Amino acid sequence: MTTLLLSLLLIAQDTGSINRFIQAEMERQHIPGLSVAVLSGDRVVLSRGYGFANVELRVPASDSTVYQSGSMGKQFTAALVEMLVDRHRLRLDDSIVRWFPEGAGVWQEITVRRLLTHTAGVAEYTDSTFDYRKDYTEDELVKFAAARPLDFRPGERWSYSNTGYVLLGALIHRVTGRFYGDLLRDSVFGPLGMRDSRVISEADIVPNRAAGYRLVDGALKNQEWVAPTLNTTADGALYFTVRDLTRWAIALNHARMPSPAALDTAWTPVRLSDGATYPYGFGWFLLPQRDQRRISHTGSWQGFKTAIARYPKPGLTVIVLANLAEAQVGAIAYGIAGLLESALQPPHLVTATSGRQPPVPIPTLLHSIAVKPDSAAITPRFRRFLSPDLIDWYRALAAEQRQWSFAGCDVITSLGFSYLGSPVTYACHARSARPSGGGTAVTVFYTADWRAAGVEGYGY
Repeated sequence: MTTLLLSLLLIAQDTGSINRFIQAEMERQHIPGLSVAVLSGDRVVLSRGYGFANVELRVPASDSTVYQSGSMGKQFTAALVEMLVDRHRLRLDDSIVRWFPEGAGVWQEITVRRLLTHTAGVAEYTDSTFDYRKDYTEDELVKFAAARPLDFRPGERWSYSNTGYVLLGALIHRVTGRFYGDLLRDSVFGPLGMRDSRVISEADIVPNRAAGYRLVDGALKNQEWVAPTLNTTADGALYFTVRDLTRWAIALNHARMPSPAALDTAWTPVRLSDGATYPYGFGWFLLPQRDQRRISHTGSWQGFKTAIARYPKPGLTVIVLANLAEAQVGAIAYGIAGLLESALQPPHLVTATSGRQPPVPIPTLLHSIAVKPDSAAITPRFRRFLSPDLIDWYRALAAEQRQWSFAGCDVITSLGFSYLGSPVTYACHARSARPSGGGTAVTVFYTADWRAAGVEGYGY
């Protein structure tokens, strides 16, 4: 048997297992439609759709189905900012007050870099006072954000912020005089041949556009309507197909866009004011999957869920787009990677464990963090990182009705991974199942002396 024929047979076997996995997940999660692309290096192993892009019209999903991006689109806003840095139109460590005089009293310490890395401290604009059915102008959104106090001093903490990326879109406009979506079209989408990628428009005729859905008491409903201008902001208001995103993935493989130096910066963990790092770059999460590096991001907006996950060591890229607000597409992407590379089997799919275990069971640790963090076996920096919202998350995880399963430990010293300033030796995993189905998989990052330096999780 020739090497080429053997390779083709292995790919066919892999895609068969991927198809079965996806179909089972769609049934379990009640996902109407989903499109997937898988790349091994630059080779597209799989690119296709499953289910329906539009349930009412019974339109099948395909690799040309157009989905809303949600926050997965932040990496494109970040790339555009870095391209402007390369062209010397702005600098990462410039204060944003240079372009936003509205924030002169509050934003003086906020830099472009802090907006890109979610360390600026700007409050979320999407709180209870925000009207999703009002058409705000870009300047009104800037003034809305500037009128609110900071959540923390810039650089002291990391806290995910859609507001920061809305401001980056306005920043691009003020620096260049052009709407960020038009600049993306001309500087990124056009050159890469991403013909279906663009800013969202409910008014325009968009071929192959999927409908977005949500589950209400188990019944499928259409996505909720928002004002048109809220679908033009730079925090994740883009249309994509998986076919277009394969072109983006290949460009990233060769560091064609943005520049190699810009990509290196985008994929470097942000450094906080005290020198500690957090595993987020410019529009990318930088968390390992088991004992391997993963560069990824998910998105959620208006009845859609999206995910892209890149694995540099095996050269894998997995892209998943779905038209259901409750879809756990990150778990699907990580599961596909685990099917293709056994070392990447994600915590929520681990069936058997052996070997090393943490001295304190993970559920017990999470309960301690939720109830009495001062006595929990965690690093001092992690203790200072805890916020009321995070404590609430740990409290929900520690709820008595959850059933926990241990999913093993990995030694990850070879990655040189650190969390909030502490070098990580062990990554240990557990998953909790809800009585209603699904659950949360968590990874606890431990120092060599088994103190927890941080915890990350995802739904499945």
